[in-house]
Amino acid sequence: MPKQETEMLKGILEGIVLAVLAGHPAHGYDITASLREQGFTDIAEGTVYALLVRIEQRGLVDVEKVPSEKGPPRKVFTLNARGQEQLDDFWRAWTFLAERLDHLRHTTSSTNGQD
Repeated sequence: MPKQETEMLKGILEGIVLAVLAGHPAHGYDITASLREQGFTDIAEGTVYALLVRIEQRGLVDVEKVPSEKGPPRKVFTLNARGQEQLDDFWRAWTFLAERLDHLRHTTSSTNGQD
């Protein structure tokens, strides 16, 4: 992944993970697998786990330890009301930025004779 894309992804990864959790409760590996299925192939599991620790500390998810067939119990993360508010804010910000960027792209494309 090009450096610019990597840096942009770092800035929005929390919103992406919250969006995955809005669909269903999941543990770290499931979240990483889901992201990879959706084309985010360069996201490392360690990055997702570190993010999950941060969003847990901020109270955006509820955590349940579920027994695992292969070792220690797994933490299953569920988006809670506070996390849903954060996700709603993320989507509002994303929509605002996407609209402004699209407008900027079309405005500058038109003035440069591109499009």
